[in-house]
Amino acid sequence: MTKLLNRRIFLRGLGGACVAAPFLGSVVERAAKAQGTTAGPPQRLIAMFTHYGCLTTKLFPARSHGPLTAADLEATSLKPLAPLVDKVLLPRGIRAMNEWTSGLLRGQGNDPHTQVAGSYFTCHPVTPNSDDPFSFDPATKANAMPLGPSLDHVISQQLSPDGVPLFMRVGNVSARPSSAISYSGPEQIFPGLGEPSQIYSGLTGLFDDGAPMSPDSYLAVKGKSIVDLVRDDLDTLERFDMSQADKFKLAAWKEVLDQTGTVIATAQCNEEVAAMLGANAGGDLPTGDSVTAKVTSTLDAADIYSNLAVLAAVCNANPVIFLKYPGNYVYSGLGLTLESHSASHRLNNANMSGTCVEGVLGMLATIDDFYARKFAYLVEQLNSIDEGDGKLLANKATVWFLEMSDGNAHNLNILPIIEAGSAGGYFKTGRAVNVEDGSDGLSNGNSESQCNGGSDQVDGVNQGTGTPASVANAPINKYFVNLMNALGVKAGADGFPLPGGTAEVTHYGMYDRTEDFVGGGTNPPNITNPGGFDALKANA
Repeated sequence: MTKLLNRRIFLRGLGGACVAAPFLGSVVERAAKAQGTTAGPPQRLIAMFTHYGCLTTKLFPARSHGPLTAADLEATSLKPLAPLVDKVLLPRGIRAMNEWTSGLLRGQGNDPHTQVAGSYFTCHPVTPNSDDPFSFDPATKANAMPLGPSLDHVISQQLSPDGVPLFMRVGNVSARPSSAISYSGPEQIFPGLGEPSQIYSGLTGLFDDGAPMSPDSYLAVKGKSIVDLVRDDLDTLERFDMSQADKFKLAAWKEVLDQTGTVIATAQCNEEVAAMLGANAGGDLPTGDSVTAKVTSTLDAADIYSNLAVLAAVCNANPVIFLKYPGNYVYSGLGLTLESHSASHRLNNANMSGTCVEGVLGMLATIDDFYARKFAYLVEQLNSIDEGDGKLLANKATVWFLEMSDGNAHNLNILPIIEAGSAGGYFKTGRAVNVEDGSDGLSNGNSESQCNGGSDQVDGVNQGTGTPASVANAPINKYFVNLMNALGVKAGADGFPLPGGTAEVTHYGMYDRTEDFVGGGTNPPNITNPGGFDALKANA
C-alpha cells in the first residue's frame, strides 16, 4: 500500500482501465513521512491560446503597473475575472517573436499568422523562408513550420508522462501549419486531441475508439453515472486517513468527473453506438441543439474541454495542459455570422485593407468577452478545489495567451498575457507588472482608431490600430524562462532546457530579438537578454 501511495492513487475498474483519482496530499504525505521523505502539491501549467488578438483598448486595464482591484477589471473585457482579481497577474510590456511587416522590419515575410503561430512557443523562425511579404506561395505562406520544438514539449520532455503534453484542440478543428502552435520537434506538428471522448478516454479508459466497447462504456452510454461505475473503489479510497481538505477535494473531483462524463457519454449517441445499443437512429438520438451537437459541432460547450483540463490537473495526469481555440471560426452561438479571422481585419475577408464591416468593433468585443468568460470559467473551477493548504489554482500557472495584440495591425508588442495562480508561490498575483521599465501608463494601443463610425476604411498594412514599435518590447522568451523555472524544469551548463540538467533555465529559443528573425534563420543563434523577469517573482 505504501508503494502505491508514493506514486499516485488509482481507482481500478472500467473494463480493466485506470481512473486516476485525485492526488490527495494528506494521504501521500502520511505515506511519505513513514519513509522519511516529503511530498507537496506539484506545480503545473494550463495554457489557453486564442487567435487574432483582441481590442487592446478594451482588454487592458488603465493601470499597467501596480496592484489591481476588481474595479480595474470591471471596466475591461476582463470583467469576468474581477471576482478573482487577487489571483490574477498581468505581465505587461512583452513582445512575441517574428512579427510580419510589409517592409521586413521585425520578422520573416511569410504570413501575418503562419510565422507568428509557428514562432510563438518555439521562438524559432519558420521554414521555408519568404522575403516577399506579399507572396502567395503556399509553401511559405501556409505550410512553413518552425525550426525547433514548442514550449509545451520542451517542458513535457522533463515533466510529463511519456514526454508529451496534454494538448487539446477546442472544437476539434484540425491542426495545420498556418495556425498550429504545438511542435514536438523541428517541423513536426503535434496534433494533440480534438474529440472530448478521446481526451476523456485517456483519463478513464471509457469510449476508446480503438477498442471494442467495454461493458462500462456501454453502461455509461446507457446513462449509468461514471462515479457509480467505480463506486466500490471510491468507497475504499474514502476510507483512507485523509484531511478534511482532501475530503472536499475528492468530492469536487467526483462532481467534475460525473458532470463531464455524463455530457461525453451523451455525445457518444451517434449512429454507430446507437446500432450497438439497438437504438433507433431516427427517433432516440439527440439532434439539433442537443448535447451531442454542442460538444462536437460548436463551441457552445467549450467548457467541457476546461472540465477535462481540470480533471487532468486534479489527478496530476499531466503537468502540461494546453487548450487551443480554433482560428477561422464562425461564432454562430454568439449571434455572429462573420468568420473570426475576417472580423479581426475589420473586413468581410482576410485582405489587409478595405471598407469596414458595419458594427465590426462590437463583434470583436463579443468574441473577446467570450474568451474572457471561458478563461474565467477555467480559473473558477481550479479555484474551487482544495489542494494542500490552499486551492488547486494556487499550485498552477494558468495562462491565457493571445496570438497577437491587435488583430488588424498584427503587432506583437504590448502582447496580452493573462495569468491566474502563482505556481506554488513563484509568481506575484493581484497585480499588473510592466516588465519593460516598471512604469505605469503603458499604451493600450489604438484598436478603436479605425472602423469606429468616424471612418469606414481600415488599413492593416500601416498598422495604425496597433502600438508604436518602440514600446513594450521585452522578449517573451524571458516569460517562458519564468514558467519553466516555476515548474522545476532544469537546464544544462549553457542555460538552455536539458533533460537531466541541474542548472536553472536562463535561455530559451533561437532568438529573443524579433529583428533577428528576418531571413528565417540566416542570423546566428543569439539570446541577448537571458534569464526570466525578476519583477514577476513573488519574492522580488
